[in-house]
Amino acid sequence: AFRKACRAYAREQVAHQRDDFIRLGVLGDWDNPYLSMDSRIEADILRTLGRIIANGHFVRGARPVHWCLECESALAEAEVEYRPRTSTAVDVRFAVADPAALARRFGLKDIGDKPPPAVAIWTTTPWTLPANRAVAVHPAFDYVLVDTGAGALVLAEALAGDCLERYGAKRRRVLAKCAGSALEGLCLRHPFYNRESPVVLADYVTLDAGTGAVHTAPAHGEDDYRTGRAHNLEVDDPLDGRGVFRDSVERLAGVHVRKADPEIVRALEEGGALLQKAAHEHSYPHCWRHKTPVVFRATPQWFISMDGAVNGPGGGSDRPSLRAAALTACDDVRWVPDWGAERTRGMIGERPDWCVSRQRNWGVPIAVFTRRDTGELHPDTVEHIEAVAARIERGGIEAWFDLDPRELLGDDAALYRKAADVLDVWFDSGATHACVLDRHEALRTPADLYLEGSDQHRGWFQSSLLSSVAYRGAAPYRAVMTHGFAVDAEGQKMSKSRGNVVAPQKVIGTLGADVLRLWIAATDFSREMVVSEEILKRASDAYRRIRNTARYLLANLDGFVPEQRLAPGEMLSLDRWALDCAARVQDDVRRAYDNYAFHRIYQRIHNFCVVDMGGFYLDVIKDRLYTMRADSRGRRSAQTAMFHIAHALARWLAPIVSFTADEIYRAIPGVASEAQGDDATVFTCEWWRELTRLNDPGSALSADEWARVLELKRMADKRLEALRRAGTIGSALDAELTFFCGRGDRDVLSKLDGELRFVLITSAADVQDENARTADAENVADGVWARVSVSGHDKCERCWHRRADIGADRQFPGVCARCADNLRADGAGEERFHA
Repeated sequence: AFRKACRAYAREQVAHQRDDFIRLGVLGDWDNPYLSMDSRIEADILRTLGRIIANGHFVRGARPVHWCLECESALAEAEVEYRPRTSTAVDVRFAVADPAALARRFGLKDIGDKPPPAVAIWTTTPWTLPANRAVAVHPAFDYVLVDTGAGALVLAEALAGDCLERYGAKRRRVLAKCAGSALEGLCLRHPFYNRESPVVLADYVTLDAGTGAVHTAPAHGEDDYRTGRAHNLEVDDPLDGRGVFRDSVERLAGVHVRKADPEIVRALEEGGALLQKAAHEHSYPHCWRHKTPVVFRATPQWFISMDGAVNGPGGGSDRPSLRAAALTACDDVRWVPDWGAERTRGMIGERPDWCVSRQRNWGVPIAVFTRRDTGELHPDTVEHIEAVAARIERGGIEAWFDLDPRELLGDDAALYRKAADVLDVWFDSGATHACVLDRHEALRTPADLYLEGSDQHRGWFQSSLLSSVAYRGAAPYRAVMTHGFAVDAEGQKMSKSRGNVVAPQKVIGTLGADVLRLWIAATDFSREMVVSEEILKRASDAYRRIRNTARYLLANLDGFVPEQRLAPGEMLSLDRWALDCAARVQDDVRRAYDNYAFHRIYQRIHNFCVVDMGGFYLDVIKDRLYTMRADSRGRRSAQTAMFHIAHALARWLAPIVSFTADEIYRAIPGVASEAQGDDATVFTCEWWRELTRLNDPGSALSADEWARVLELKRMADKRLEALRRAGTIGSALDAELTFFCGRGDRDVLSKLDGELRFVLITSAADVQDENARTADAENVADGVWARVSVSGHDKCERCWHRRADIGADRQFPGVCARCADNLRADGAGEERFHA
């Protein structure tokens, strides 16, 4: 019933998440998603375990794991988060069993035994003291024997002063000094049990805090466990799964671990072993589900061994350990950002064996049988796993829970125990390389990319890597990309309790999915991503600038058909510049996509729309689009450029503002008919290949020359804007402008001939030698002067240029000569060459 309820709940969550992803514009095979609770996936997860067992990486042992008292289960590293906690910290005397032996190690004849000398330890987890089996010291540290007036204490020399101050020692006379290595094997008495704890050596002892001697409980810590294994210490876990001390534990039987510290402090006080106690705030592991403190406890669990001999059918003494093989596999992966490589390598290098068993009722079962007397796996385990996987594929995980062992083991069933644990969910997700990539006809192994948040270096990225290396000997991915998390304007992590959450659904409901997507793309994902209403408003403004550029392009393609586009050699110079500009943007955008530099893509496209298009090109060609004949070369040339730019822009935007990009694409002339109506979509397009470069000798102006024209135009614009603000002119078309400059700039501007005025958007424009400059010319740049004057001519009612030839054509008395030429049915129409 519990598993049935879990499955129903999971289906609800899958439906909610699917709907949200679809609304966000994420592409996927939403009608056929992979779900880890599908029976085929469950079976393949188990098959993945079977192959890992066959390859010799699967072991059972009683070693410390993070244990949640609420879950009553082991936790994976990725299920643990560190939060501040205030604990009771105690300094404890471990009395020396043989004071004479201690004296000899310090080179003294006698110390005395009233009160007996002791080694002092410091711990923030008094509840672990019942499981103490040793005290560790560092072999290379210097330790001193100090007379305190209340018994001699052994302390690390570097920490002795702080310790004695903490204890309020009456005397602080150093009797002798020795290296930690000299203390090895010294027998100490447990502070409240009648047993001894030896002094052992360990390199993990530090001088950061404490006494320089570390209380060691092999059941309650990974370092402690390793030390215990090295010295054959007993691994005794005094707790049950609920965190209650077992009946066999003296003084603490039936006490919950979270209420045990006061009882232990009382026992220390009664035995004269308590040197000091204090509240201590520190970072402590918590269950990420329940937000409650976890404990380290040694329980029988299944592990994927990181360093053990590869001893299965696929193993051999010449095979590297899983740790070594995984570290090697990291070198074959591209990490984005590149610091992900060292972070992952560091975590793999230091991590303990992977505990893959969980004490839960919902999950893929560890479908194995172990001997009741020895705990060893059945010799036919791999075959059994395939048989169970076949049953699960037909009937789901219930097939294991309902299985009678006699179906597979026959008369031997009484000799074996059926495993009750399920697999760690990180194993489930990590096994997708076998369950999804190997199975889906459209996918391949290794995957091109794994993408997740930065916390997954110790989660999914690592579980995928370890399971794949254990399974097939190689990484499951070619590249790994990780991103930071969304934080508020003050850099605070978002949480419901703080009330600072910006819900994606709310943003989509008010601003649209594409604005949310644009904000994400505009943010450097390699660090924390700041979001607020003000930031989203800026993203919305940027979105409108990009969208409006596309709308202008499409609006001016009304009536245009692709067959009307001109060849590059027939196009005006300015339009060829626009295509060259777009081609350079496309080169940058493609490189940025290859490097997942989405914020650079946003910057490049936004700058192109705002500066290159809106700030120059589209402003200049308005005159041509609105005044020249519909079928003129000048207008067709501009439309050809806009046609190509619209195609390119839709493709650049498709992965970022997907809904808008597809709308742009479908509105481009010719797309619907070529792609058969509703089948038209930008998402199956390749890069637009008709963006030509301005690099052939036949170009009227080169790309560098156009760049200089733009620089000079910006200088002129500043002068024109100053006059407009002063009220001298209403717009730039009320002005006439003359540049005075040296030969280089004069030669460039002269190539535009009489069309310079269209580039500057003034009613008249001229260029003269710098030596001819007049007194009213203003120096706008090194070697460049500009004279701006108010035009004295009337305004053409059609193009708004102020020209001397207005009214020259009696048929059209209110317009200039070129407009009249464009209007006359029998005329040749205006001809343009550059702008």
